[in-house]
Amino acid sequence: MTQNELKDFLDEKVVLYNKPDFIESDPIQIPHLFMQKEDIEIAGFLAATIAWGNRKMIINNAHKMMELMGNSPYDFVMSHKEHHLDSLEGFVHRTFNSTDFTTFIKALQNIYIKHNGLEGVFAKNIKNNSMQKSIHEFKKVFFEVAHQPRTQKHVSDPLNGSAAKRINMFLRWMVRDDTTGVDLGIWKSISPSALSCPLDVHSGNVARKLGILTRKQNDAKALAELDTQLRLMDATDPVKYDFALFGLGVFEKF
Repeated sequence: MTQNELKDFLDEKVVLYNKPDFIESDPIQIPHLFMQKEDIEIAGFLAATIAWGNRKMIINNAHKMMELMGNSPYDFVMSHKEHHLDSLEGFVHRTFNSTDFTTFIKALQNIYIKHNGLEGVFAKNIKNNSMQKSIHEFKKVFFEVAHQPRTQKHVSDPLNGSAAKRINMFLRWMVRDDTTGVDLGIWKSISPSALSCPLDVHSGNVARKLGILTRKQNDAKALAELDTQLRLMDATDPVKYDFALFGLGVFEKF
């Protein structure tokens, strides 16, 4: 395929998958449950945090997280007392457990009280039209609260070599306004042009088959390579191609 043919092919797949029926089988359904900005972003952040493994289990456990917070995530984060956190005891999704969940609640409260909320933190430190430095700095802010070292692994750091798939996916949800109602696009202080593709095993394998990724590991270097190629196809909205790569990998077994 020529570059133009590849772009046309992927543009068609974006149209095919970036539409509302995508929501019902994807963790993005969790932030879609809410109307208030802070509820949407907290629900999205927590759902994205546990978005690895079986998709049905991810969605079920993300719904469980919302229920444990009385289906009012922002109110729970801001108003909880120590004894309310006892209700989180026993929650587990793979290696993310109630200790981690409790730390996340406290870290989010600190971010809303001291740092102007999640959007306020991520909108800082955007360098060279990229969110990667911003994600690195976000992790520092997030772990200002007392925490066990084990919990740090649940927030990726791209400057430490990670592709940071789940945070990049969360940022896509919050920043990208796709007009079809899938991505929520509630953050206006960050440009979609700065976003990076949520690189995982599916999107990585498809990208390699299409010749837009050569690196074998799904790490920060691979993400930089893929980002460069996607920006050549659409500099203003490069991560729309996540729908194409993911759809080809998961739904078409490309």
